[in-house]
Amino acid sequence: MTFRSLLKKYRATLVMVVLFVVFLFLFPSKAGRAEKSLLDQLKTMLLVMPPIFVLLGLLDVWVPREMLIRYMGKGSGVKGTALGIVLGAVAAGPLYGAFPVAAVLMDKGASFMNVLVFIGAWSTLKIPMFLFEMQSLGARFAVARFLVDVPGIFLIAFILNKLLTAEDVEKIYSASHDAK
Repeated sequence: MTFRSLLKKYRATLVMVVLFVVFLFLFPSKAGRAEKSLLDQLKTMLLVMPPIFVLLGLLDVWVPREMLIRYMGKGSGVKGTALGIVLGAVAAGPLYGAFPVAAVLMDKGASFMNVLVFIGAWSTLKIPMFLFEMQSLGARFAVARFLVDVPGIFLIAFILNKLLTAEDVEKIYSASHDAK
């Protein structure tokens, strides 16, 4: 990989680093707080990501591609969508943990619609979050939010699936594969 291709691949990260440094120079009084926040986020990421990658390795080895295609691939219908919801709902960790999992699902042949449903479920339907909301905000709120979110996930996934061309989806699958 050439230096130029590395710069292109990581340009968003580099822009964020430059903005962070500029921010530190413009607002030196906030530097300590910004540094603490950055280090806390990095620590959290370092604690969360290794178990996710171990599980991804197991998923990659233990689940044959044919099986994943049968249960989550094109033509899997409600079964694939339901599995995407369940996988996302039982997941633990922040949303950025969903993207490596989504990449493995795409590599194994999951349909784009089911990958979108999985990401939506990971971001909004986590069981621990639902239980916390039941306890702290009440059952009525938690159930209402859940009942609004589920159709919202399907609607967003459906719209994205229809708006993107086959070429766009292929680029996403290709980028996902190349990122490994």
